[in-house]
Amino acid sequence: MSALEAAPRGIYWLASYPKSGNTWFRVLINNLLADGPAPVSINALDHGSISSARSWLDGLLGYASANLSADEIDRLRPALYRWSLRRPGIVHHKTHEAWTQTVDGEPLLCRQATLGAVYLLRNPLDVAVSAAAHWRCSIDAAIDRMGAPDAALSNTRTRLRPHVRQRLLSWSQHVCSWTDTPDLNCLVLRYEDLLADTAAQFARAAAHLDLPSDPARVARAVQHSRFEELARQEREQGFRERPPDAQRFFRAGRRGGWRQQLTPAQVARLIADHGALMQRHGYVDCSGEPCD
Repeated sequence: MSALEAAPRGIYWLASYPKSGNTWFRVLINNLLADGPAPVSINALDHGSISSARSWLDGLLGYASANLSADEIDRLRPALYRWSLRRPGIVHHKTHEAWTQTVDGEPLLCRQATLGAVYLLRNPLDVAVSAAAHWRCSIDAAIDRMGAPDAALSNTRTRLRPHVRQRLLSWSQHVCSWTDTPDLNCLVLRYEDLLADTAAQFARAAAHLDLPSDPARVARAVQHSRFEELARQEREQGFRERPPDAQRFFRAGRRGGWRQQLTPAQVARLIADHGALMQRHGYVDCSGEPCD
């Protein structure tokens, strides 16, 4: 077997529930790989398509998926990701989807093609605030969606969307689908820890993803990926990944903003829905009180 044939190949997933820091994490990766004297443009984040991108899937299929149902598309998707094994090397792809199965019981994102994942986890109290602004809905509506076991994005046939259906499940189910699936080689990275010590946490994630992780290079990537820099770029250039009905993509980039935004009743609803998992990951204490 040649060295090329023996080299690792497959997909590392950059996974998260929406509004949990995935785009910032991708900016860090792009700046790490570029290792240049200036920040990479936020409109040039070309390191891997999102798992649900219709253009990527149509390109692999060789025909348009517009006339297929969501279930029909899902049945094809594992084979499309498996196709990536034909090409040498490692790729990294973003996903907001839960780790789910097709109607045939096959892992949607293809276990055979998956080398592992980094799962970005964020306090659901902050997720609710950020997601409401992103989805242009009320906070109560965002909390409803976060608690819905059948929640999905792009789940409509009324018009063609750039993404195929993305099954989210509830926030708790989404987290567990990635973190509790055996032998998935999944590194769990809390957004709050990444904020608190970006260099150390990102170096740990980069090593897990088979990316460069030497301290000097990581430090440059962190400097070029500061939230102030991302907000400046969006302000001056716009951001092509921002939904058309959202005012801003990079809103605050901090932890604990829920304290100024959520009512006590909304906090109680989120803890009632997700308290067990929040306690497990350090967001509430043993008495169910928020830790942050």
